[in-house]
Amino acid sequence: MSEVSKAKEELEERGYSETEYNELAKLYEGTLSSITAGQIVKGRVVHIGDSNVSVDIGFKSEGSVAVTEFTNLKDLKVGDQIEVFLESVEDKDGQLVLSRKRADFMRVWEQVVRSFEKGEVLRGRCVRRTKGGIVVDLLGLDAFLPGSQIDVRPVRDFDAFIGKEMDFRVVKVNHPSENVVVSHKILVEEELSSQRQMILGSLEKGQILEGHAKAITDFGVFVDLGGVDGLVHITDLSWGRISHPSEVVKLDQTVNVVVLDFDQEKKRISLGMKQLMPHPWENIDMKYPVGTKILGKVVSLTDYGAFVEIEKGIEGLIHISEMSWTQHIKHPSQVVSMGQMIDAVILSLDKDGKKISLGMKQLEPDPWTTLLQKYPVGSKHTGIVRNLTNFGVFVELEEGVDGLVHISDLSWTKKIRHPGEVVKKGDKLDVVILSVDVDQRRISLGHKQIQDNPWDAFETSYKLGTETDGKIVRIIEKGVIVELSLGVDGFIPLSQLSQTPVKNISESFKAGDVLPLRVIEFDKESKKIVLSAIEYLRGKEQQIVEEYVAQHKLSPMTLKDIVTSALPTSDTSFSETPN
Repeated sequence: MSEVSKAKEELEERGYSETEYNELAKLYEGTLSSITAGQIVKGRVVHIGDSNVSVDIGFKSEGSVAVTEFTNLKDLKVGDQIEVFLESVEDKDGQLVLSRKRADFMRVWEQVVRSFEKGEVLRGRCVRRTKGGIVVDLLGLDAFLPGSQIDVRPVRDFDAFIGKEMDFRVVKVNHPSENVVVSHKILVEEELSSQRQMILGSLEKGQILEGHAKAITDFGVFVDLGGVDGLVHITDLSWGRISHPSEVVKLDQTVNVVVLDFDQEKKRISLGMKQLMPHPWENIDMKYPVGTKILGKVVSLTDYGAFVEIEKGIEGLIHISEMSWTQHIKHPSQVVSMGQMIDAVILSLDKDGKKISLGMKQLEPDPWTTLLQKYPVGSKHTGIVRNLTNFGVFVELEEGVDGLVHISDLSWTKKIRHPGEVVKKGDKLDVVILSVDVDQRRISLGHKQIQDNPWDAFETSYKLGTETDGKIVRIIEKGVIVELSLGVDGFIPLSQLSQTPVKNISESFKAGDVLPLRVIEFDKESKKIVLSAIEYLRGKEQQIVEEYVAQHKLSPMTLKDIVTSALPTSDTSFSETPN
């Protein structure tokens, strides 16, 4: 029975007629305010409890506001008039849903929107870092200050602004998401505008000026020319290669610069420092004739070679083909590293094109002429691991003679993702010569070939139906990799770990867990062993099934589930290809 029907019935019991009831109902409705959800309303505090404050807004029922929404709760008393935001006229319990916090926010929001429309300046405080900028407390509202809008010059250390109070102008308001974007840079630009115009009006290209280093960034130095800034890009600081402008200029240092270019409209001044010094390529052919041995510093690595600084402003390229007689080098980092001092020989010089070709292998005799006699195919040797790559291991057989052990030739039994799982730099490694290509200057080596192929024996030990156990060594998307008792790796598909779906495999199965298993597939050619915990449990006692389920926090399984299940036909492949 509805509340209206109950009230009507009570009045009839007390002797009121239907006409009298309708008149009383109209009088009651006339005492209620006309309110709708989504607006700020005034109300009177009628009760202050431990967790909620009851507020009368002139509706048929009172609303409540959590005490946590009042910043001045100790000053609040019954009878106070306050503003609240009407979230909903009626919740599931028929109560008003009110918010003091939302009302405060809406008042601030209205003020921010007015300042945006009028272009007013607001005071705010930088409170914390966020992706791409800083969160600003603007009258109690969180606003976003992009990094590009902090200052007229690039800012590297956002943390230096945290806690600072600054002036801002609202530049963007998003009403649906109630987001606000502010700018401090726009105010700074307005202050500098008139002064910048006066200085720009007197500038000329080629003019030499004095200034001081005002800011140093990764890409250059901002120089204060007396009220307006110009930029010396990192490429215009020195004829030589530098990694950071601080190598040439210090903060607040007085420097002489030359005006390279300026843009009146964009208010940008490009300055240079290296242009005040003579070019280092003058008379270079007399200083470094072909065949000269030089000592230089590696300043850049590319896919095709290494750039070496012979002196400031003079660099030469050592192509990867000129680095070693014996190694098949894929990247110069296999031989040299950034900052390393190396010896080289000048192979060619192009003064007009400003290009110098250098060589390293020319410092040593070519050993490939006698290599086949010393390292015949099938012979066994011990070398030193010199470099690791994703695809294999470079092993030094002797000084200047390296060979490659491909990742697939490291182990008969392990599914190796990176050679670092097996060896590290400096290790001694036994290898077999698989092939020698004199023309391509390549030596292919094998490590697993030191031992006989064990997969013939595995075919007997792990034939179909064999029961064994395995320790989890790695969890992948489609299942788990386990190490079996003879040291070989096997694969358990996800569907063979549990008859019921596993929501999160890493929560139920951990590296190091030992699982009871049965072999369901053996492929000697592909070197693949597929196993199943479900097939192992098939035919076992229910207690064993329950222990397995409890250990791995799985959904309950019964012997009936397992007996009626079928082996998978398409889920025994996985992304990690066996060796």
